[in-house]
Amino acid sequence: MSFSYRLGIDVGGTNTDAVVLDEGNAIISKAKSPTTEDVTGGIVNVLAKVLANGSIDRSKIKYAMLGTTHCTNAIVERKKLYRVAVIRIGAPATMAIKPLVGWPDDLKKAIGDRVFVIGGGHEFDGRRVGKLDEAALRRIARQVRGEVDAVAVTAVFSPVNADDEVRAAAVLREELGDVPISLSHEIGSIGLLERENATVLNAAVIGVAKATAEAFSDALRREGIAARMYFGQNDGTLMSVDYAVRYPILTIACGPTNSIRGAAFLSDIKDALVVDVGGTTTDVGVLVNRFPRESPIAVEIGGVRTNFRMPDLVSIGLGGGTIIRNGAGSVSIGPDSVGYRIEREALVFGGNTLTATDIAVASGVAEVGERSRVAGLPGDLVQSAQQKMVKMVEDAIDRMKTSPEPVPAVLVGGGSILLPDRLEGVSEVLRPANFEVANAIGAAIAQVSGQVERIFSLEKMSREEALRQASEMAREEAIRAGADPATVEIVEIDDVPLAYLPGNATRIRVKAAGDLAR
Repeated sequence: MSFSYRLGIDVGGTNTDAVVLDEGNAIISKAKSPTTEDVTGGIVNVLAKVLANGSIDRSKIKYAMLGTTHCTNAIVERKKLYRVAVIRIGAPATMAIKPLVGWPDDLKKAIGDRVFVIGGGHEFDGRRVGKLDEAALRRIARQVRGEVDAVAVTAVFSPVNADDEVRAAAVLREELGDVPISLSHEIGSIGLLERENATVLNAAVIGVAKATAEAFSDALRREGIAARMYFGQNDGTLMSVDYAVRYPILTIACGPTNSIRGAAFLSDIKDALVVDVGGTTTDVGVLVNRFPRESPIAVEIGGVRTNFRMPDLVSIGLGGGTIIRNGAGSVSIGPDSVGYRIEREALVFGGNTLTATDIAVASGVAEVGERSRVAGLPGDLVQSAQQKMVKMVEDAIDRMKTSPEPVPAVLVGGGSILLPDRLEGVSEVLRPANFEVANAIGAAIAQVSGQVERIFSLEKMSREEALRQASEMAREEAIRAGADPATVEIVEIDDVPLAYLPGNATRIRVKAAGDLAR
C-alpha cells in the first residue's frame, strides 16, 4: 500500500478529529471540529478542514476510515431505530424468561416489542431440544410483514450448533424477501439472554449504519475523494462498509479503542495503560500486545445487558469541558460538561463557565486560551479542584491495573492537557506527539480483523484439529470484513476447557487480523 494515503476520522462526544497519513504513515494533515448534534455535520466540517492543506493530492487518498458514535447514540437516545421482530428458538425449555426481559420500557417501545418464542434449538452438548417449528416461523413472517424493518433470531445454544438459526434465516427470507436478519451465533457468545439482547440491538441499528455509510460516502464524494470506506470496530480493527451494515453493533465503543490503538502507534509501546481524556469523559484502557484488552464481563448498552465483545474500560466523568462548582466550602467535579461548546463557554476562552480546562490553566498544568482570564480564581479552589481531578484519574488507573506494580501510561486526547507529568501508580507518563488526534490516527492505521468463539467436543476431534478449524473460521471472518487474504495472521487464541460439559468440551476463541485488501 505504498502508493496510497489514508484518511482517518473519529467522532467523539465533544470533537470530531481527522488525519491524513502518507504512504509511510506520517501525518501530513490533522484537524479538529466540534461534533454536531446530528454527528454527520461534524464529519463534513472536519473533512473540509483536514483537506484544506493545499499540498494534499486527493487522488492519492485510497482508504477512508470512520470511527463513529452513530449507533451508540441511536440506542442511548432511542432514535432512528428499526422496528424488530424478535424470534427465539427454544420452546418450551426457555419459556421461563421471555425475550427482552429487563429492557427499559422506552427502548422496547422504540423497537416495537414484537416477541415470539417457537420450538427448536439444542442442548449444551449439541443434542436437540426439539425440532425447528418452520410452520410457526412462516406464520410469524406473515404476521409481521410490512410492520418490521429487521428480524433478530436467537436459538438456544446456537454457538454450539447454529443449524436452526441458519435454517430460520432461509425460511424468513423466503417469506419476507430482503429484510435484514441478525443471527445470534454470529454476534454474541454462550449466554442466551445477553446474546439475544446483543442480536436485537444489532438488528435495531442496521438502518442507522446504512444512513451513516451513505452520509460518509456523500461527504467524500463532495470533496472529490474516491476511497474505499471502512468502519472502526470495538476491538481496535476495521471492517468493510458491507460488514459494518450487517454487524453495526461492533462499532459501539470503537472510539476508545481507536485511541488505544493510536496510543500504541504514537508511543511505539506494546503493553501499557492508556488514558484518553476527551471533552466530557476520561476512558482508561489497557494495551496488550498493541491491542485493547477485552472486557471479561457482560456490558450494558443503553440499559441492556449484552455479552458480545467489548473493550475493557473504566470511564469517569472528567474531560476538558467538565463543569467545576465551588459551594459550601467543597469543590465538585462534573459530571456534566459544556462539551463541544468549550471554546465559547470556558473562562479561558472568554465564557462564563468554570471548567476543568480553566483549573488546569490556572494551576500551570496547561497552556491554552488566555491565562489572565483565570488569574483571579481563589488559590485554594484551584488547588483543591486540580487535586480532585488527578485523584479521579489515579483511582481509575488503579482499578484497571492487575498488580500493584507501577506501569507506564500513555496520555492521549485533547483533554489530557489537564493531567500532570507524574501520576500515582504510574512508572512513566508518556504524552507522544500528536496525542490530541490519537483516535483518528488509530482509525487510520488499523488492520482488519475477524473473531470466532465456538465450543468443540474433543471426543470427536483432537485439540489441534479444533484449533485449526477455529483459526480457519477466524481467517475467513477477517477476509469477509475486508482483509487482504495474503496478510491475515492469527493474533490471539484462547482455549478454555469446560469441565461442566460432557464430551470433553472446550471453548475456543480465535482472532485473526490482516492489512486492508487492495
